[in-house]
Amino acid sequence: MAPGVISRRHHRIALVAVFVLALAAGFVLAVVGLPQRIADVAASETDTGETARLSVERDTLAAQLHASDEFAGRVGPDLVRGKLTGVPVTVVALGADPADTRAVAELVVAAGGSVAGEVVLTPAVTDPARADQLRDLSARLLPSGAQLPTATDAGALAGGLLGSALLAPPDGPAPAPDGAGAVLAGLAGGGFAEAPQGGPAAGRVAVVVTGAAYSGVDAGASASTAAALAAELDRRGAGAVLAGRDAADGSAVAAARSSGAGPVGRLATVDGVGTGAGRVATVLALAERQAGGTGRYGSGAGTVGPVPAAP
Repeated sequence: MAPGVISRRHHRIALVAVFVLALAAGFVLAVVGLPQRIADVAASETDTGETARLSVERDTLAAQLHASDEFAGRVGPDLVRGKLTGVPVTVVALGADPADTRAVAELVVAAGGSVAGEVVLTPAVTDPARADQLRDLSARLLPSGAQLPTATDAGALAGGLLGSALLAPPDGPAPAPDGAGAVLAGLAGGGFAEAPQGGPAAGRVAVVVTGAAYSGVDAGASASTAAALAAELDRRGAGAVLAGRDAADGSAVAAARSSGAGPVGRLATVDGVGTGAGRVATVLALAERQAGGTGRYGSGAGTVGPVPAAP
């Protein structure tokens, strides 16, 4: 009887949380569109208090979003509990807000998983001007016996290097810890990663946490590099999730989705990782991915829902 009670309790939690996460996604979309509406009204010559009304609407929606996000953060550990039991996760930060990376790592632990290693990559990884150097370094640092992908994309090559050093293949032995340390130290020496803190263990799945959309003339190329890196990590272990702050043009998430790396491929994507809702979605997507599923989650274009369906 007790197991059934626990199951029903978690099912109720899942239903409530999914509802709240869906509301959060709706609030985000509403808040995003308000600034332009306010600007349009303010620029017109027939403003009869509409600007003030829209400003109140904006503040109300922002407060609702804050409350919804806070609730998602509180129920998150309950919702993900047991979803990653015994699963070692490699966490890769690529232009991410440290708070986002830290929150995702904490939820991985709350889900019963472990953080096998944390890798912080620098902006040099996605800088087209450093692409040749990254390609060369990826070939030179490759552990003995490992292979890089045949692609020439710097992101794919870097992902192949990291995957061969940090992820255990589903049907093969885990990489040697000393090899992983040498790879990370080499990337740090080249300016492509921060100096590693301790020796990483092998992960089974990986989560790549990114920030907002890239800007400037190289935005598209930088986003594609980040997406290619995550997609190659997905191919090396039991799966990967690419999580970003949004899915706007120029973001890694948008690049991955437009390249077909989502449900029609393998790489799972989540937008909104800067919110409690997005972080919960990221960990649930990790659990789904390591079980063989995949999807696109969040509030951006092309998503199938705010979070994976509750089991």
